[in-house]
Amino acid sequence: MARKRKGRDISGWLVIDKPAGLTSTAVVNKVRWAMQAKKAGHAGTLDPEATGLLAVALGEATKTVPYITDALKAYEFTVRLGQSTNTDDAEGEVIAQSDARPTDEDIKDALSGFVGDIMQVPPQFSAVKIDGERAYKRARDGEEMEIEARPLWVEELLLTDRPDADTAVLEMTCGKGGYVRSIARDLGAALGCHGHVVSLRRLWSGPFDLDGALTMEEVEKLAQDPALDAHLRPLEVGLADLPCVTCPAESAARLRNGNPALVLASGVEYGEECWAAMDGEAVAVGRYKSGELHPSRVFVR
Repeated sequence: MARKRKGRDISGWLVIDKPAGLTSTAVVNKVRWAMQAKKAGHAGTLDPEATGLLAVALGEATKTVPYITDALKAYEFTVRLGQSTNTDDAEGEVIAQSDARPTDEDIKDALSGFVGDIMQVPPQFSAVKIDGERAYKRARDGEEMEIEARPLWVEELLLTDRPDADTAVLEMTCGKGGYVRSIARDLGAALGCHGHVVSLRRLWSGPFDLDGALTMEEVEKLAQDPALDAHLRPLEVGLADLPCVTCPAESAARLRNGNPALVLASGVEYGEECWAAMDGEAVAVGRYKSGELHPSRVFVR
């Protein structure tokens, strides 16, 4: 018999402004404890030293996580020019240096090569799997690996500040699977001067931004207090990028049992993924076919 999880049946999103020094998993565990929730997850890992937006899903909202991880997201990051490190960030050892320093115009010209559909090789110290093992584990043992390049969509990449000759502040909007550390590394290579990330902050992800985000200090202060529930955002926010159809009560019952059901749709194409709502509450996600929704995910609350 399956062991029953302890905690509350609570569903929704809590948006956190993650501090440096914590893993994304540690933030999720703290939020789950603070909310006394049975289940929690996050939509997109941030490196431990990175800061900014981390959207934490609770309960049934965890079923909408893929729609946030697939959405566009934006980062502000600072690149240290003139040095490469083995981790492509400031936590690693310097492995190459250069006295060359590009001008602002040099940087702007080089950035154009990193916009649109690009191929990107993840850092040696990353969570990608090589022969079933995380790359960072093998890198810690001193192994240098051949990691295959992966496609990435970069919507925009801009130089926003140049505090001094050694540093450049950039802002990037990109799709799923982007490594900012790889952008810094490859930009440094393109400029002939080396480069690595010294600070990174996620500004927004899909429908979530930092406006109203909680700090971990605020989460701990309100832990297991009903006042924390007031900061919970609806599960439906995670479905903002999908079209919505409506359904009557009898259809909602069928959908929740995993069966196709009649829905009312406007402007939804055959085979398109969408979500069904009854009285504004998400019932299911699925494919629209000839007046029916064929559910792939159902929400029970």
